[in-house]
Amino acid sequence: MKILTNEKNPAVLKLLVSANVAKIKVPCETVSFGDRKPCVAHSLPILELDSGVVLSSVNQAARVILPPSSSIEGEVDQWLEWETAQLQPAVIYCICNPGKKNERLQALLNALDLTIGKSETLVKGGISVADICVWSTLYSVAADAKLCSEWIDKCQNVKAWWSKLERNSSFQTEVQKSGALAGCPGVQILSSSSWNSIVSQQGTSFVITPPIEASTTDVTGKKQKSKSQGGKSVSPPENGLEQLNISGGPVMIGPEWEKELKTAKLSWVGGSKGKPKTWSKPVLPISGERNVLVTSALPYVNNVPHLGNIIGCVLSADVFARYCRLRNYNTLYISGTDEYGTATETKALEEGLTPQEICDKYNAIHNDIYKWFNIDFDLFGRTTIPEQTELTQQLFLRLHKLGYMHTEPMEQLLCQKCDRFLADRFVEGTCPKCSFDDARGDQCDSCGSLMNATELLKPRCKLCGDTPVIRNSDQFFLDLPKIEPKLSAWFEKSSAGWTHNARVITKSWMKDGLRPRCISRDLKWGIPLPLDGYRNKVFYVWFDAPIGYMSMTKRYTQKWKEWWQPKKDVKVDYYQFMAKDNVPFHSIMFPSTLLAADEGYTVATNIMATEYLNYEDGKFSKSRGTGVFGNNAQDTGIPADYWRFYLLFVRPESQDSSFSWDDLALRINTELLNNLGNFKTFNSQIPEMTLENDDFVLLALVNREIKSYLRMLENAKLRDGLRHILSISRHGNQYIQSQQPWVKAKGSPEERKRAGTNVGLAANIACLLSVLIQPYMPQISKVMQEQMNCPVSVNLITETANMLLPAGHRIGKPSPLFTKIEPTMAEEMKKRFAGKQKSPPPQSTGKKAGAVGSVASTENVVQLEAAVEKQANLVREMKSSGKPKTEWQPEVATLLKLKADLAAAQKAAQDQTQPTTATAAGSSETVQVLQAAVDKQANLVREMKGAKKPKSEWEPHVAILLQMKADLAAAQKAMTTGSVTSSLPAPAAPEAEPACPNVTSIAVLEEAIKQQGDLVRQMKGSGKSKEEWQPEVNKLLELKQQLSALQPSPSQSSGGSAESKPSQSAGSGKSKNKKKK
Repeated sequence: MKILTNEKNPAVLKLLVSANVAKIKVPCETVSFGDRKPCVAHSLPILELDSGVVLSSVNQAARVILPPSSSIEGEVDQWLEWETAQLQPAVIYCICNPGKKNERLQALLNALDLTIGKSETLVKGGISVADICVWSTLYSVAADAKLCSEWIDKCQNVKAWWSKLERNSSFQTEVQKSGALAGCPGVQILSSSSWNSIVSQQGTSFVITPPIEASTTDVTGKKQKSKSQGGKSVSPPENGLEQLNISGGPVMIGPEWEKELKTAKLSWVGGSKGKPKTWSKPVLPISGERNVLVTSALPYVNNVPHLGNIIGCVLSADVFARYCRLRNYNTLYISGTDEYGTATETKALEEGLTPQEICDKYNAIHNDIYKWFNIDFDLFGRTTIPEQTELTQQLFLRLHKLGYMHTEPMEQLLCQKCDRFLADRFVEGTCPKCSFDDARGDQCDSCGSLMNATELLKPRCKLCGDTPVIRNSDQFFLDLPKIEPKLSAWFEKSSAGWTHNARVITKSWMKDGLRPRCISRDLKWGIPLPLDGYRNKVFYVWFDAPIGYMSMTKRYTQKWKEWWQPKKDVKVDYYQFMAKDNVPFHSIMFPSTLLAADEGYTVATNIMATEYLNYEDGKFSKSRGTGVFGNNAQDTGIPADYWRFYLLFVRPESQDSSFSWDDLALRINTELLNNLGNFKTFNSQIPEMTLENDDFVLLALVNREIKSYLRMLENAKLRDGLRHILSISRHGNQYIQSQQPWVKAKGSPEERKRAGTNVGLAANIACLLSVLIQPYMPQISKVMQEQMNCPVSVNLITETANMLLPAGHRIGKPSPLFTKIEPTMAEEMKKRFAGKQKSPPPQSTGKKAGAVGSVASTENVVQLEAAVEKQANLVREMKSSGKPKTEWQPEVATLLKLKADLAAAQKAAQDQTQPTTATAAGSSETVQVLQAAVDKQANLVREMKGAKKPKSEWEPHVAILLQMKADLAAAQKAMTTGSVTSSLPAPAAPEAEPACPNVTSIAVLEEAIKQQGDLVRQMKGSGKSKEEWQPEVNKLLELKQQLSALQPSPSQSSGGSAESKPSQSAGSGKSKNKKKK
């Protein structure tokens, strides 16, 4: 991250103090107004993220630097909104108009004074970004002696709160470093570098009560009461607050603003010069026009897609394609189901169907889900079509002819009875590590060991039970090293338009040179190789799957080559949308195939990859019923556009994000219901409009948002684009609230005329919003346009706001667009999709009933949750930015320790509220298990230190050892002090609770396994040699064995006999958006 600002700008305090409080080093670069960086649009300061995203909203940027914990996020956001819309405009107007009566600012300060009371911070839990932003805005008044005596001194609580923060070292340091100016000089700097001052003159909204004490019903359903002063509630004077004069006041706004006002006037009068195209099928590229090909990663057919799959691929691509059509670009959007591979055969066996029947069944399920979500494909196809076989075999033969294919022998298991080579999923046997009898061909479910199928003892065919034999089988390899020069040149040319994670992942693959990749398999279900002697083999699914984009286009139109092999005078921009796990196949395998063929194929110009969407900070799991899947969404009664809006609002563009029912309710009820939904038009006919300076100010501000919206959408930054739509809506709402046309309509003829202008302009802004929101919420857009009786001609996104609905245009009767999501519904849905959670481990405290734990309280848990979330974000950011292991490994160690502390705190908090009795946690069996684990871990640490491994490698293992020792001590103490006498007979032996160690050790080990597994996958994926990654695999296996020793045995966990087959562990389900083939 990097801050860009001009000298002595008081607004930069929000960012600098946030970074100081967060203890994050964020470089700050000073730029002049006349020498701005390309990334700076119209305002300073800004925050430039490592991913390239530029945040021009100072409050939003401060929130990124110092994110609030989930427990206070709603309150913080309300404060930030209040500061932006209410406090900041009033402060700036006050400073720019000295000596002028300003009841508005005084009312705001009085309300703030009452809200703060004797509190030290605005939100419970310590200094938050809300305190920092409100404090920084008041700096311009409080740090000026004259202004302070005039305004702040009258409000003792505000003065005490502001002064205490002023003495805080984080605030003091950054004020001195920045040299920020207060009073009129500071506002002049703001005016020359941003449009905050312009907004301030408009008057925005007249609600003066701070958000925490607002007299409204919030998203939780609780009625909030506003505090009173002398028994009276704080409210605007009966005669209304003073109207702020837009043209008055000595505000320096610079020549840029004058140009923008002029543009706003010309655009409004001149109107739009374009008309939306009438699209005919098939859509084809045209020379001299913008042509956009859009594909989304093919969802694998054998599963129902969950929300993470939907936002990662098809929904993101749909929004971008809809936007392109509204820009009159010739746009083709293609996707479909990926239907070949071992997983399809396995699913067919499970359901007793043929592979083709499985594909037909689940293709229809996918199709129905995407139709319900309003995904507007030009074609949603599938890979089990003749066109796919034809094109895949043609490309293979072409590459084989040009010398880009060769064969190598590979050891595989052959079932002679079934007459087939067995993929890993079709082999079972005895684990060579733990002797578990039902290990799979790739992993043992008992001890967690990773292996090759040929390593199994006593292997057996899963289909017939016979013992397979090892045979060599020749497989085809794509010679990537030979293609690498072409691939590297293409990457250097096109990757500037990719997402940051797509660039990083591709660079990691290419860093040490590419290696040949196997593209064939000895399977029955797939496209056969078209060469004699090899026709019993099929193509590996990730060789043929991306070719599906081409075959589906051929199914769409016989002129498919105009998209995929265009003429030299036709330019096609190709955008691919996917989750990050699919990047290598789209940035290495597929382009290598097309470039090697050397037949002028269209290769991706933009690879747009998302991070992962989690569910309530966990993972989606079909087997456990955790999370919302596509078919579930339809059953909730929540409209599809609500889902689209929220998924796009939390789209994981630069880091993992999480679906939360509470947050969904908050966003729908605040962003939509209270923002876009409240933006209403009046009467049934557009009145005559005579625009004045106030109105052109609104249009100029709207134009700024449109410009930013276009910049975001052109780069497929969909989440940020949505925020600019909501900003336009806020501008419109504030305009209506400040102008109060319902009051003017009862006044003089001149006032009634002015009210007509207000209403007409508001209706046009509403019409504009219906067009801009269309890619995101197509059904809501349709309803808005039906209510306003909009002509088809409005459906074109232009670069400025134009008159879309002229005077005399008749509209229908507006009705509410959105329905509130009640808290009870959110809670009900949260429980409904919580899934079948793991059985909680037996209590291990050995405490007497009612004993109070000494580890933590609920407050500690909240603080630790915030610390874990913050540290996890730091680790993810360091890894995704390609930092070396030596830099991020110590941060991983810190994260592991924090998670261990959190687990202990959560357990202690639970013990405080739930009386417990002594259990088997203090039994001799548990102590023995923990002692063995401690000895093993201690030996590992000694070996690593003895081998002089760097501290960054052995430090995480020391953290694990320390936590294990703590658990051992607790178990030993429980043995000696935790027995409870009882007059009741002891339970029968079969019903006794199994011995179980403290959950903290397990949590620490699980996190360590996850981190080590990521490292192993990264090393293998980047083409490292076996000598390099094998030691890391050994460490991973060692950690998994330690975890296995701590967990209950299969018979204990299932409650069955020792011979019964254990159920699949919760961690073995597919995670996030990943495809496994």
